[in-house]
Amino acid sequence: MAIAKTVKDFLAQKSVDYDMVSHPHTGSSHESAEASHVNEDHIAKAVIVKDESGYAMVVVPASNWVEIKHLRNELDRDFKLVEENELAKLFPDCEPGAIPPLGSAYQVDTFLDEELTTLANVYFEAGDHENLVHISGDNFKKLLSGVRHGYFSHDD
Repeated sequence: MAIAKTVKDFLAQKSVDYDMVSHPHTGSSHESAEASHVNEDHIAKAVIVKDESGYAMVVVPASNWVEIKHLRNELDRDFKLVEENELAKLFPDCEPGAIPPLGSAYQVDTFLDEELTTLANVYFEAGDHENLVHISGDNFKKLLSGVRHGYFSHDD
């Protein structure tokens, strides 16, 4: 697949230059970082949560875990993690577990972890398990402009 059509169209719409980084098939963002020789904390991963208002995306460094309790308190919403089998309807052009962190492209509320806003380079899933999109940190912030920022994760 290389890059999901929704992602490609969103990058073009926002006039964002990007490179593709191919790697052997992986099953997690940790494995993608190793296979691509990219620092795990430079990969933005999408974690999907939901509550009675609907779905939301939390974008955090791949080296981190979402703090659901903190997210609930910060946003005053009763979020729960979404099961992977629910994701196909939200991200129909992506493989399960390879969700790009571009909620706006998929009309999903998005929350950005502040740790990702200081990076010079950001990588993220292209929609499959064999490619990462590489963009500048400034372009990443451009893609996620207008989303709420906060501290929503912790590292191991």
